[in-house]
Amino acid sequence: MSVVDRLDPALRHLADARTNLSADMLPTVRASLNQRRSDEARTVDTAGVSVEEANAGGVAVRIYRGGPSPSPAIIYCHSGAFVLGNLDADHRQCVELARGGRCTVISGDYRLAPEHPFPAAFEDATTVLDWAVDDASRLGLDTGRLAVAGSSAGGALAAGLAQRHASQIMFQLLHQPVLDDRPTPSTEEFDSTPGFDGPAVELMWRHYLAGGATSADAAPARCTDLAGMPNAFITCSELDPLRDEAIDYAARLLRAGVSTELHVFPGTCHGFDSFAPGWQMSRQLFALQGAALRRAFDLPDSG
Repeated sequence: MSVVDRLDPALRHLADARTNLSADMLPTVRASLNQRRSDEARTVDTAGVSVEEANAGGVAVRIYRGGPSPSPAIIYCHSGAFVLGNLDADHRQCVELARGGRCTVISGDYRLAPEHPFPAAFEDATTVLDWAVDDASRLGLDTGRLAVAGSSAGGALAAGLAQRHASQIMFQLLHQPVLDDRPTPSTEEFDSTPGFDGPAVELMWRHYLAGGATSADAAPARCTDLAGMPNAFITCSELDPLRDEAIDYAARLLRAGVSTELHVFPGTCHGFDSFAPGWQMSRQLFALQGAALRRAFDLPDSG
């Protein structure tokens, strides 16, 4: 059965969609994505969530407040293969997390490769985390209930923060995360899938690492000891080159004694929640993420 046949009918219109990360195409791809996400951000229903812009030690951030102060907080890292995206990239997802988790989400506009290869993005994510902790009283944050979250490449940054700052972070929420620079069966199988494919994965790592050595800060799956990591909620797509590294990472966390919940969404491709945010599977994802956050933050399901 072909990948197109395995796609849910609601996503088959994306069958020919590809992400071209070649260096000569990056400016065009960036401009197109930024315009599309900016247009989409203006249509997002933010009922129940206040949104403001701020600066976190030199990193532009967007703060989404979905709960009373002092609230649980999430440091959020956006998607974009380390080379694309800005604060509009996952605007809808941040609104959903703030509203569903009744918490404050702080999304950072980290520097992008190849102009700023690793460790620039990770340094910026760390700066945002440190700023949130240092200014928690002024920001109205409960640092005893601090989580990290990220989608795709942002999942690598979030997982890296969870590893490096495990004593400060109580929960990690990773959606279709980038975790491993090494080949997996799914990166080899899905070499022509919508949204993201094997060749795009290879180019992503080439841009991000810029020929440098790989560490767990860059590729969290390279961490050899996951004991003591924050509890995790991991979601991924069935037809995604990143699928196997998400599943493998969840299994390793479980074997290390870390409470971990894993969901694989059938018939979906990478980025389905951005391509079709109103689709029932995307709404299910947002609902599951919100419920997981409320449990982690010890919040009631209502009220």
